[in-house]
This record gives sequence, structure tokens and C-alpha cells, in this order.
Amino acid sequence: MKLLVVGGGGREHAIIKSLKKNPDVTEIFALPGNGGIAADATCVPIGATDIEKIVAFAVENSIDYAVVAPDDPLVLGCVDALEGKGIPCFGPRANAAIIEGSKVFSKNLMKKYGIPTAKYEVFDDMTAALEYLETAPIPTVIKADGLALGKGVIIANTRDEAKAAVRDMMEGHIFGKSGDHIVIEEFLTGPEVSVLSFTDGKVVKPMVSSMDHKRAGDNDTGLNTGGMGTVAPNPYYTPEVAQRCMEEIFLPTIAAMNAEGRAFKGCLYFGLMITPDGPKVIEYNCRFGDPETQVVLPLLESDLLTIMRSCTNGTLAETEVKFADKHACCVITASAGYPKSYKKGFALTMTEEAAAHTYVAGAKLENGKLLTSGGRVTGTTAVADTLPDAIREAYRIADGVQFENAYRRSDIGQRALQALK
Repeated sequence: MKLLVVGGGGREHAIIKSLKKNPDVTEIFALPGNGGIAADATCVPIGATDIEKIVAFAVENSIDYAVVAPDDPLVLGCVDALEGKGIPCFGPRANAAIIEGSKVFSKNLMKKYGIPTAKYEVFDDMTAALEYLETAPIPTVIKADGLALGKGVIIANTRDEAKAAVRDMMEGHIFGKSGDHIVIEEFLTGPEVSVLSFTDGKVVKPMVSSMDHKRAGDNDTGLNTGGMGTVAPNPYYTPEVAQRCMEEIFLPTIAAMNAEGRAFKGCLYFGLMITPDGPKVIEYNCRFGDPETQVVLPLLESDLLTIMRSCTNGTLAETEVKFADKHACCVITASAGYPKSYKKGFALTMTEEAAAHTYVAGAKLENGKLLTSGGRVTGTTAVADTLPDAIREAYRIADGVQFENAYRRSDIGQRALQALK
């Protein structure tokens, strides 16, 4: 089988390494891929949002199956376009990807169908939003409606911060058109849990839960990032919580999307908060999370391609989805200064052991050498029987990833260890 994977980050590298395990796979093309992915797939310099060129390439190369991994091409209808040419895909069509593409849509969906989430108001007029903030409970959360590279959410601890966030989004357009509509919602408290799940539009089979570390600095200080590391499973996601989530959130979400004529097939990501009132949805993503994928897929014992195809074909109920009863830790090595300004173009080297356990997110190949080309450069994952062992191993192996101005948090997994105590 010839496969095509749309995207070019650490998440896509993890997906490709997992897909390669299937003996029927003869070739994988990554569009656009990156310098590190080139070790595991044929990279083609076509951007992830260039739908027309992606479809033309897939047709010309007789692709048997495509995986559309990032949010942008999903929201733009990449799956619709490929399926229109008879190429089966893993990923939701555009009318279902809106569950991530519009926060206003997803909040209204949850309200309509009684899915637990934070209380909220929607605004497309800045004056009305500022007026509302005069009496709204503080802290509060301001969200841009559309996609914003995972950065369109601001937690405001004072009224002035909240008003500044509204002005930045609606007047300053810091997130472009994504901030034309905004959601102002109640600030929830409790541990956060990420649960990625496979679904064929009927059945939901959750993957192992994970815990992300969003802040740039140790002890959750500094700016929000795309994620500095992850551990799985998440100790706060107990069997009791999992049961409630299935009954109150997962299955009702799939049913709600079906009722709206927007059947969701692919990977539906549930960003949850375990509040004193029970689990609530913070956000939906219409795809695998990054870097959650880098800890979840190494624990998958079943064949990824078989599961993906069953989601496409509507046969997930009969397909085994099994995860190892182990722990995983992924440590991100980033460029110093990320997520603000940072230098790139440094030589990236990895020991043989590190390369086997590392997913490359931000690197390019030049004259046969890997050079850093992004903020988050690599994610190194270790699997072990216990969480302390997985953390220790991940850091030990990550020491084999080296480049000038490399930076990583030193406390990935410590919150999870505290929870286990």
C-alpha cells in the first residue's frame, strides 16, 4: 500500500513511524514532511494547506490511503477533496472539522445537547464584549473563534487583562480573522486531561489518556506553548472518570454531530477538565494532538493503519484497539527563546538510540545535514513499566539530542508523580 500523510511536525513523524510497522505498507509520502521525517518517509515540498496540489499528487501517484493530520487542511476540506477523487482518508470532512474550526460552533453544540462545559457568551461586537466584562466573574477566559495555532486562548486574571485581550483580538487582529468572533467563558478549576479517541461516527474507542505541559518554563511558568512534554496515562483519569466521560461527553458528542448532519470520522480529541462538579469539555480538536500523539502511539499495541481504515469504513466496533499497560514520557527539546524569538539553522545531531526514540518537529535537511528550523525541534519518548522509569529514560535518551541553543524543561511528569502520591 502507498500512503500519504499530510503535515510536517512531530505528530506526523509519530504517525508515520507507527504506520511503518504494518507489513503491507510499501511507501509513505509526507507532504511536506521535514528533515527528520525524511528518514522514515519520502518528503514532498507541497504545503499542508495546498489542497489542490495535494489532491493532484495523490491521484498522480495512485495513493491507496491518506492521513490528513493537521487542523488547517481538515477545516479547509482536504478529506472532502481527496475522497472526491476516490482516495479513502483518515480524518473528518470539513463540515465535521468545524468542531475545532469554530469555538462558537462547538460551544453552541455543547449547550444544545447538554454536554458539560464552562458557561459562556459569544460576541462579534467589541463594545458589547467590553460592556459584559464590567460585571463578568474574574478570572475569565477569552477565546478567538477560529484556528490560531493553538494560541487563541487567553486566561485573564483581572478586568484590565480581559479587556486588553478582547481589544487585541477584535481590534488588533492578533489572531487575524479568527478573532472577529470571540467566546468569553467561565474560568474552570481542576486537573486537565487530554483524551484522543478513534471514531467511525458510531463507536468511540478512546486512546490512553495523557497530561500535557503547556508553559515554557519549569513549574508551569512562562508563556504558553504548543506543549513542552507529555506523560501517559494521566493519573487523574481514573476508571470512574473515564466511565463518566464516555456516558456524558464522548458518546453524546458523536450523537450530537450525527444529529447535526456532521458525522465525525477520524481522531476526535477531547480536552477535559476534572472539575469539582465532574468532567467538563475545555476544547475539542478534530485531529491527533501534538505532542500527545508522541506518548500515546508508542503505547499502541494494535495496528494503527488497520484502526484508521476501520474508522473510514465504519467497522471500528469489530476492530481491536489495544494499548500496553505501561507508562510513556515525551520530552520536547526546543530552541531557547521559544515561543517568542529564537535562532535557527544550527546543526542537529542525535545518537543512534536517540534517533530511534525521537520525533522531529522543526528541522530541515541541507547538504545531507539536519539543521534546526523551528521552535519545538524534537520530542523524545520513552516507554517503561512505571512512570518514574519512563521519565528518567526519556531524559537520559534526550541527552543524545544536541544542537546549539537547545532548551528543555526539567520537570516533565512531576505533576503526574505528585498525583500518584
